[in-house]
Amino acid sequence: MSERYDYDLIVLGAGPGGYVAAIRASQLGLKTAVIERGKPGGVCLNVGCIPSKALIDQARIFGERSSLVEMGVSVDTSRLDYRKVFGKSRAAADQLSKGVRYLLKKNGVDYLEGAAKFATPHNITINGQRRVTGKFVLIATGSRPAEISGFEFDEKQVLSSTGALMLEELPKRIVILGAGAIGVEFSYIFSSFGVDVTLVEMMPSILPQEDPEASALVAKSFAKKGVKIKTSTRAISCEKATNGVKIVLQGEAGARETVEADKLLVAVGRTPNSDGLGLEVIGVQIEKGAVTVGDYYETTVPGVYAIGDLIKSPLLAHVASKEGEVAVEYMAGHATAKKVDPDLIPFATYCEPQVASFGKTEPMLEKAGSTFGKAVFPFRAIGKAVAVEKGEGFVKILFDPDTKEILGCTIAGSEATELIHELLLAKKSELTLEDVATMVHAHPSLSEGVMEASRAAEGWAIHI
Repeated sequence: MSERYDYDLIVLGAGPGGYVAAIRASQLGLKTAVIERGKPGGVCLNVGCIPSKALIDQARIFGERSSLVEMGVSVDTSRLDYRKVFGKSRAAADQLSKGVRYLLKKNGVDYLEGAAKFATPHNITINGQRRVTGKFVLIATGSRPAEISGFEFDEKQVLSSTGALMLEELPKRIVILGAGAIGVEFSYIFSSFGVDVTLVEMMPSILPQEDPEASALVAKSFAKKGVKIKTSTRAISCEKATNGVKIVLQGEAGARETVEADKLLVAVGRTPNSDGLGLEVIGVQIEKGAVTVGDYYETTVPGVYAIGDLIKSPLLAHVASKEGEVAVEYMAGHATAKKVDPDLIPFATYCEPQVASFGKTEPMLEKAGSTFGKAVFPFRAIGKAVAVEKGEGFVKILFDPDTKEILGCTIAGSEATELIHELLLAKKSELTLEDVATMVHAHPSLSEGVMEASRAAEGWAIHI
């Protein structure tokens, strides 16, 4: 490539989209640099996916203490020190953040610290001083928690997801606005540690983008744990006081109620980090904060690309990573796909029971007027699930009744976020349900539920 540029590729942001893209670019022979103003790993590793999963695991262990009681073991929970739980989550985040820095160095990617801003499409300033140039620039600056008027974050009484992760003491009562994956996961964490949780969702169900039966299963499980779920409900106002917050809620029929809590967590979405980059200077098209991209994630400015939470795609770390790979493979002349196939994206919610899915749901297919078949196999009929007392859940497969092509899948239950990938691989590889149904699965294993659901689609399930 021309010596006119300092680098073949400059990546803005070292989150799961940016650092993966940078490493892949370097593997393909592009001289690459990453510019990051925070810590390596971005939101996901530092204040998102990783620390939240550490908290979820600790919550699971604490929540399953009843199993020890059933064995005759006396369990004293009065000395729970949540600071130590918090400490484990930070240790995991720090370890992996350092790991990203190591991987970048190992792969020959230059790591430049500071805030990046476009001067021209190929000219980037760092902290307004140093300038670096690149033939290609990939913007992977991610997103931040979305604020709503009247419920602005102070990270003391009104928390973002970041503020909730950084709590070192548990509140006694918390109201959570938004019952998507983030709100549901925090509901699981806090309720497992004994916090009084009220979960509020403006849609008719929690996890509104997921299969209705999966959403209902989680709601039922949460209700057993004492979580108060209020769906078809909006938050009208929030009043702060020295001893907590008062949130006024309005239900579908218009009736209002006031809920008091120590903390309010607002988890209603995220805002793209497209501001402050100088995108308007170079002419990158932006719509409602999201950067417009075409094939291979190229923006309206040639040579400038954008991926992840910055564009209109699912706000998922693994999506950003794959988008980054697609973009840099194209830059290096190794194009494999123009964009990530939306039907091959796995969605995962890490509460208990877990929920994982891909492809179409029943409401989506019904709305489109599509003809489809459905096969459901309950966890209670899986030997391993019964043996380990995880019989809550199901495997649901939607398929074309003629070709047996997999149209979509939802798994709700223990280890659903791991189990989903067998069917996703089958979908990606254009296998039929017969291929999955006739493959030998280890016994006893939870994956037998995937096999049996596939057999049910073929009309010959054995264990139901």
